[in-house]
Amino acid sequence: MALLKTEKLEYFYQDGDRRRRILKETSVSFDKGKFYTILGQSGSGKTTFLSLIAALDEPKAGKILFEGKDIKKIGYEQYRRDNISIVFQSYNLVPYLTAMENVLVAMSITDNQLPDNHQEIAYNLLDYIGIDRTKADRKVNQLSGGEQQRVAIARALSTNVDIILADEPTGNLDEEMELEIVEIFKELARDHGKCVIVVTHSNDIANQADQTFYLKKGELKAYE
Repeated sequence: MALLKTEKLEYFYQDGDRRRRILKETSVSFDKGKFYTILGQSGSGKTTFLSLIAALDEPKAGKILFEGKDIKKIGYEQYRRDNISIVFQSYNLVPYLTAMENVLVAMSITDNQLPDNHQEIAYNLLDYIGIDRTKADRKVNQLSGGEQQRVAIARALSTNVDIILADEPTGNLDEEMELEIVEIFKELARDHGKCVIVVTHSNDIANQADQTFYLKKGELKAYE
């Protein structure tokens, strides 16, 4: 059974009498332990698709299934809290908190079972993705863009979810840092069994994925 699946997913915007279709009966599957990318031109609806599978928006028709269950029946809030984490291009960290504190905030809101020693886990996660304890105790607005994105990834990992979604996560980073972040995503999928789904405009990133989809004219298809 696929970890995450869409069935005939549809989405559109209504502009007066005109309907702009973003997704047309989109049916795709995502599994644990794989790194996926979604390509498409600007405005093609990549972020919209990510918002739907993240339960940040609701489809006009069709279903999104997590472990075979309709996420609407699971409850959008519960699904977001316990089953997915999102890494944004703009990091979305709390600027007046330290890196470690940003991770602790995420750990405090999940219903997933976590070890009691949250602070130690937070430090270990940050160290794992390349943030040592000295930097972990700095406010995130004192860190570089690449370091802030690493903190965002550590935060995503801290809630022990199966699905990590990322929207243009390397868009603000240089080429060297982009490669390092992509290596982290690949390792999370292949070594830790996460389902990682990244929206990107970069063919270089897509070439490193286990599978890439391309969104064009409302249709999401396997990219070859």
